[in-house]
Amino acid sequence: MEIRKRKGKQVGRLTVTDKQHQEDLQRLRLLRPIDDDFMRCLFKDNIPLAEFVLRIITDKPDLIITECETQKDMKRLAGARSICLDAYGTDLVGKKYDLEVQRQDKGADPHRARYHSSVMDIENLHSGQEFKELPDTYTIFIIEKDFYGQGKAVYPIERINLATGKSFEDGEHILYVNGEYRGDSAIGKLMHDFNCTKADDMNFELMANRTRYLKENPKGVSEMCKIMEDMRIESLKEVALRMLAAGKYALEEIASISGLSLDEVKKLKAERTV
Repeated sequence: MEIRKRKGKQVGRLTVTDKQHQEDLQRLRLLRPIDDDFMRCLFKDNIPLAEFVLRIITDKPDLIITECETQKDMKRLAGARSICLDAYGTDLVGKKYDLEVQRQDKGADPHRARYHSSVMDIENLHSGQEFKELPDTYTIFIIEKDFYGQGKAVYPIERINLATGKSFEDGEHILYVNGEYRGDSAIGKLMHDFNCTKADDMNFELMANRTRYLKENPKGVSEMCKIMEDMRIESLKEVALRMLAAGKYALEEIASISGLSLDEVKKLKAERTV
C-alpha cells in the first residue's frame, strides 16, 4: 500500500500533522468491520453488502434491500434523545432494518434496543396514517462478545402474549448477534469476517473486497482517513459542548482547552441556544 506523505492540513486551529496521519494509517490497519468507524464506511453506498449481511443474520436468503443509509440521524420529537443508526436499510416490501455494532455490553442494553426500535416507529408513521401501517422493524445488534453467554449465533427477541403463549405479532423484531460465534455456517463465517483486520483472512468476497478497498486502495484509504479526521474534530466539539453546558468557562478558555477556534466555539454556543 503506497500512500503519499501529506503536509500538515489546517482544520480550524488544528493542524493534521504527518504524525497524526501516520497514526491514522496504523489505526486503519487494525480496524475491523465490528469497529463502528470502519463499519460505517464498509456499508456506505453499498447496498449489495448490506443485503448480503442482512440475509445471513435474518436467515432470509431472498431478502432484497432497496435503500441503505449509514449514520442515519433519527429525531422526530422535540426534546427527545436523538440517535444515529450505524446502518439503516429498507427492503422491497418496506420493512426497516437497523444494523448496529457494539464493542461493549453496556452499548447493547435491552433498553437501548427498545429505544432504537421505538425511534424507527416514530420515523415511519406519519400524520394521518393508521397504526396498522407501521412497517415491520428489525433492530439488530452485532456484539463483540456473547451478550447472553449461551453460545448461540443469534438471539431473536419477540413479544409474546403471556396468557396465550402466542406471538404478539406487532411487527417489532430485535436480534442480538454473537460476535464470538464461529463455525462452518454462514453466520459463523460472517462473524469471523467481522473480526478480521485483513481482507485476505475473510471468507466472503463482498466483505473482503470492500475491506481491501478501504485499507489498500489509495482512494479508499483517503476516505477512511477523512472519516477519522472528522471523528477527531467531533470529539473536540463534544469537549467544548460539555464545557458550554457547565456554564463556568469563558469562550476563550473553551477554545484553548478544546483546540477549536474561537469562531467554532461561538458557533457551537449559538447552535445550542436555537
